Amino acid sequence: MALFAVIAKKAPIGISPEEFNERLAEGFKYTKDLVDKGVLRNRYIMVGASAGLNIYDVDSHEELMSVLYSSPVASHLEFEVYPLIDPSAFDPVAAGNGTAGS
Repeated sequence: MALFAVIAKKAPIGISPEEFNERLAEGFKYTKDLVDKGVLRNRYIMVGASAGLNIYDVDSHEELMSVLYSSPVASHLEFEVYPLIDPSAFDPVAAGNGTAGS
């Protein structure tokens, strides 16, 4: 299991606003399916930012990329990807010694 926070920002280059909105609606259906499958744990709309914040639970970075770029609207979004760890998995004492996670 790997958790990733992904910010998806609207970038509708080369497409009309109407067509982007149609694809966006298809994208929302796609993400609903990911929620139902447990791949997408949480999703939020970032008010005023034309963006969304999603938390994915996948087996690898490769699986995440496949999930992101399979969306009908993917070619009109910019993605920022942040790997996440559970706070209990972080040892600040070990991290200070250059031996994180030992």
